[in-house]
Amino acid sequence: MPVLHRFIMQTLLSKLLGKKVDIYCGGASSLRGEILKVEEGVLHLRDSDDKICYVAVDKIMVIWEARDEEHRAGFVPAHSSEK
Repeated sequence: MPVLHRFIMQTLLSKLLGKKVDIYCGGASSLRGEILKVEEGVLHLRDSDDKICYVAVDKIMVIWEARDEEHRAGFVPAHSSEK
């Protein structure tokens, strides 16, 4: 990820500090948690079990504020309707 794009993503993530978000980095699953901080290209995320996850900012493809409480924090299946 070019430096400017990483800076823009870090700025966006910093504006979401303290919010619960869903993050998609590719593949079949996504992450959910509260944004604790963003520094040096790393997102610090806490799930509902109080576990901390560290995500490389340049690997994030999509981020959105979490809407419902039905999903478990941490990894969320991409096709949650299929069980």
